[in-house]
Amino acid sequence: MPEILLYTSPGCPDCAALKRWFAQNGVACTEYDLSRPGVADEAKRRHGVRVAPITVIDGRVFYGTFTDQRPKIEAALGNARAPRSTA
Repeated sequence: MPEILLYTSPGCPDCAALKRWFAQNGVACTEYDLSRPGVADEAKRRHGVRVAPITVIDGRVFYGTFTDQRPKIEAALGNARAPRSTA
């Protein structure tokens, strides 16, 4: 399973939707609260974005609404779960 980082803000409905979707699908992630001191600046420095929600899957950054992110995340997770060719 790839490393997944999720940057959220309290009260953000899209953040809650992403967390719920990850939980329902058994996808583990490390969550960071953008309202904590320094976290938004760190997200901006590392990933180029500081607006919640931000999802990072093995270095690939997704942001925007849950509806916008979901198909991209599903594709990224599908690719990560696919067997790697040994040819």
